[in-house]
Amino acid sequence: MFFPLSKTLGILAIPSNLLVIIGAAGIALLPTRFRTTGCRLLVASVLVTVAVRLLPIGAALTLPLEMRFAPWTPVQGAPTGMIVLGGAINPQVSAAHGQISLDASAERLTSAVALAREYPNARIVFSGGNAQLIGGRAEGGFALRFLEQLGVPRDRVTIEEKSRNTAENAIYCRRLIAPKQGERWLLITTAMHMPRAVGAFRQVGFSVEPYPVDYQLTGWRALWALGSGSMGMTDAAVHEWLGLVAYRLTGRAATLFPSPSTH
Repeated sequence: MFFPLSKTLGILAIPSNLLVIIGAAGIALLPTRFRTTGCRLLVASVLVTVAVRLLPIGAALTLPLEMRFAPWTPVQGAPTGMIVLGGAINPQVSAAHGQISLDASAERLTSAVALAREYPNARIVFSGGNAQLIGGRAEGGFALRFLEQLGVPRDRVTIEEKSRNTAENAIYCRRLIAPKQGERWLLITTAMHMPRAVGAFRQVGFSVEPYPVDYQLTGWRALWALGSGSMGMTDAAVHEWLGLVAYRLTGRAATLFPSPSTH
């Protein structure tokens, strides 16, 4: 039940959808005896939309997520392998046109290719199934094709395509990899998504080293810049904050906002 419920509530709860619902409700009330209420709702939806686009609201929500984990450094040597979380490929468009269609989070895969070349003995695990509530296709097969096209040997790649969300990424990767004492696994995902991902992996007993990619902002200075955020960024950040709360409440993470330290 968690997956369909979380997907449905997640769609309804993001700011852009809420503002559309509020605005539509306002318009629907205009020809009724609740015209005043309708006008207020309509004005509120417009004002909030303008505020989100002009003020650094999205940046304020995004930065604590992006800056939670520092960029990975190779001071401890080569990793055993890397786990790449899905979300970098649009499987429906890829299938329709017979070629790999990358989404906005393409850095998850391109960073993995760069690391594969730098560490030729490291294993690569791509974790990403069908995240659509209705229909859709698994992402794993397309990720394998993409990695092979960029020169990564097939025998270095393991595909996990049962997972539909971050919690399942952690569960299935833990079962598939069965990490041994002393192994070091990088976790590659969008910087904004890293706190929730790390929390989920720690909860299943898989200690990973965060490798955040796909940054949206330059740093804390973005808080002082008008127009540094956007509706899309605000939607994504709210989705992550709600995800952190949901994972904590349902036991999919041990803490609300996972720390860089495991102690």
